[in-house]
Amino acid sequence: MFIDIAEIYVKAGDGGNGAVSFRREKYIPAGGPDGGDGGDGGCVIITADKHLRTLADFRYRRHYKAERGQDGGSKKCTGKRGSDLIIKVPCGTIIKDKETGLIIADLVEDGQSEVVAKGGIGGKGNVHFATATRQAPNFAKNGTPGEERWIILELKLLADVGLIGFPNVGKSTLLAQVSSARPKIANYHFTTLSPNLGVVSMGEGESFVMADIPGLIEGAHEGVGLGHDFLKHVERTRMLIHVVDVAALDGRNPVDDFHVINRELREYSSELAERPQVIAANKIDAADDVALKEFTDAMGELGYDVFPISAATGQGVKELINHVYEQVKKLPEPVVYMSEIPEVVYRAEEEEPFTVEAENDIFVVDGPWIRDLLRGINFDDRESLQYFQRALRRKGVIQALEDKGIKEGDTVRIGDEMEFEYIP
Repeated sequence: MFIDIAEIYVKAGDGGNGAVSFRREKYIPAGGPDGGDGGDGGCVIITADKHLRTLADFRYRRHYKAERGQDGGSKKCTGKRGSDLIIKVPCGTIIKDKETGLIIADLVEDGQSEVVAKGGIGGKGNVHFATATRQAPNFAKNGTPGEERWIILELKLLADVGLIGFPNVGKSTLLAQVSSARPKIANYHFTTLSPNLGVVSMGEGESFVMADIPGLIEGAHEGVGLGHDFLKHVERTRMLIHVVDVAALDGRNPVDDFHVINRELREYSSELAERPQVIAANKIDAADDVALKEFTDAMGELGYDVFPISAATGQGVKELINHVYEQVKKLPEPVVYMSEIPEVVYRAEEEEPFTVEAENDIFVVDGPWIRDLLRGINFDDRESLQYFQRALRRKGVIQALEDKGIKEGDTVRIGDEMEFEYIP
């Protein structure tokens, strides 16, 4: 089964914790701090691979996690950086953030990559906190958490030319006639369920990719049948071959069929409706000459090139394909989505580091900065506790509490981890 959309959870590795360590060497029984930094966490990277064709593998595994950075060691040894996790997807995969719906990246070319979750930063070892008055700091910083998010992978077929038309008009037969693709072909009155790709060779080093887009039905732009799932596959094509059954074996009118399909395209995407089209008037081996002429004249009045063909016998197919190939060489590459999420570099002064709220006579202090600070404090160590108190005052937490009306003896809760009595 063709799978063209998947939803996965990605988690970058957390940064390793900084170490609390002191030199212990012969003749130096009480050396200074030498705790090393933690290693950075690994990133989650998605890369396009030309050998993949579907997103089927993501049906069976949905959670992906990169390696955590190692903790720092003694003798100022920095922990090993966590390994990146590389996830391979087919070329033509769009990556979207599930929460916002914004496009993160559009991976079109083989090897193109995007970091979808950045690894956490390793924490600082206690060697960084030594000062002239604090010569033996008994605390270090913990690493920051790696980014995590749910993302949506959406595969849109990469093809130069798309075959459109009602079911059972001969699109699959035409694709099989001009390429090595072997789609299932039968006299079905319902649409093919999977898009098929075929490479049309025009000689040494000359070729283009053609996609048999599953048949459209009236109301497809509103999602009738599998409308949206099918229509999105023609968005990347440079031009369209509109296959019409001029023999009208199903009793439909070929001109009406042409207008119905183009109306569905317009309703789905006005830009898509402007894509260059040529018309393949198929099944001429069974068509009435008068009906074929009437159809050709009607399309000619609308400015379309019409190529009478029989996909089953190959009659007229070469002329059609030669014309299409010459047009494809002149047409520009399809528009590629650019990232809609700007890269954000963390700066503490740009981000609200903490919030202060009063809840039932308890003052609650919370936020990313305060939680990060707590992870690096050893509350059993006097110097570490003093560092914590200075950090609160320097960052403005104490002033914010006073602005909220805190009084001596009131309870302050920081995050979910600790409470203390306020003493000015």
